Amino acid sequence: MSEALTPETPEAVLDEAADEAGEEEPIKQRKNGLYPGVSDELAESMKSGWADTELRGLTPIAQAEYTAARRAALSARFPGERLVIPAGNLKTRSNDTEYPFRASVEYAYLTGNLTEDGVLVLEPANGPTGNGSHKATIYLLPRSNRENGEFWLSGQGELWVGRRHSLAEAEQLYGIPASDVRELPAALTEATGPVRVVRGYDAAIEAALTDKVTREHDDELRVFLSEARLVKDEFEAGELQKAVDSTVRGFEDVVKVLDKAEATSERFIEGTFFLRARVEGNDIGYGSICASGPHACTLHWVRNDGPVRSGDLLLLDAGVETHTLYTADVTRTLPVNGTFTEIQKKIYDAVYDAQEAGIAAVLPGAKYRDFHDAAQHVLAERLVEWGLLEGPVERVLELGLQRRWTLHGTGHMLGMDVHDCAAARTETYVEGTLEPGMCLTVEPGLYFQADDLTVPEEYRGIGVRIEDDLLVTEDGNRNLSAGLPRRSDEVEAWMASLKG
Repeated sequence: MSEALTPETPEAVLDEAADEAGEEEPIKQRKNGLYPGVSDELAESMKSGWADTELRGLTPIAQAEYTAARRAALSARFPGERLVIPAGNLKTRSNDTEYPFRASVEYAYLTGNLTEDGVLVLEPANGPTGNGSHKATIYLLPRSNRENGEFWLSGQGELWVGRRHSLAEAEQLYGIPASDVRELPAALTEATGPVRVVRGYDAAIEAALTDKVTREHDDELRVFLSEARLVKDEFEAGELQKAVDSTVRGFEDVVKVLDKAEATSERFIEGTFFLRARVEGNDIGYGSICASGPHACTLHWVRNDGPVRSGDLLLLDAGVETHTLYTADVTRTLPVNGTFTEIQKKIYDAVYDAQEAGIAAVLPGAKYRDFHDAAQHVLAERLVEWGLLEGPVERVLELGLQRRWTLHGTGHMLGMDVHDCAAARTETYVEGTLEPGMCLTVEPGLYFQADDLTVPEEYRGIGVRIEDDLLVTEDGNRNLSAGLPRRSDEVEAWMASLKG
């Protein structure tokens, strides 16, 4: 990584750049650079000789009409109130390097913009006593200033981190008037009237509003935006299908290189799937779980540093995130050598039967809990049949005894977060009713820990989970991840076809 020029920039140049950029502090300097300073001649040279790169006649982003409808719904919910939704800022990974930026879900959902430091503000169009409509403004960093040297002297200047859209370009793309975000904190400090902010993403914005907001009111804003995402619109359903389709191809990639994973570790599986995610999408939607052998019994095994052995099972739980931040969440449990052993198949088939029952219960008008209850009932039946629990099944379920080996819930909402809509009220989520457009996972599992002395030795160290992404339709559901085989014999045939 190249070293920024800022450390050697004379204070006079830095102060001038800061003044012209409207910043309170000079451009940050880095110690131990190699250049002693910037000559007047170089500074003057860098100001000129650059082509006009402004983009004109841009087409709005694909979801622009949908984000406008989402903002309208938000406006109607909070008439007369100023609403502030930040994208968030870069976070330091170490010293002067940052983690890859991912915009807050609330901001991305309402704007389609994914750049750091952005803020969406909905201001009452006619004041607190107006008719309830809002004027939306998206506050962004403008193009780097070439006149004052910001574009090449600042560590976040465009010559270092890449071109960003001008405010005029942003207005064309997102269909929202755009302004300079550096002016926003001062404006918010002077703002009057009721205001709410989505907390946790931008400390400077929150500081500017510290005497104007309350935790209770801000939580209501977050809850509304979480519940708004429970039912996906047409654009969102399409993006989720894209995410799943790429994920299916990622699983195929993994099966094709299992021999290389055996020669190395679970890391080879992780890297193989990551390549597909980065080529076809924005990233992985969450840390890939590439759990071989007993690691499959650790629900969120993301270290992925263990051995991959023939004869063991591989539990792969992974999802591609699209460029619009919608993620898949799919799990398959695969025999590393392509063939289930008798005990592996017994456990796998029980999980498959439980998932079949759960999927059948995903219907419009059904209670959200129904698919979980249906899957758990099947697993409890099997555990009783195998002599691991004393029946009757109803007693087992009432006491939750099956949870020693089933551990987790059978699914969750899916969307821009892998566990989407998490701030929604319990009565609208877990205690709610399924509606067309909702997207959720169905993912029962059985996990027999390697040190569990309550089960026969042959069970120990076997973990199985099968997970698919379901879209609730008008007459039932659509399995978005149906492209990946689930039944044990179909899994074996699929793996053989890819390895052949």
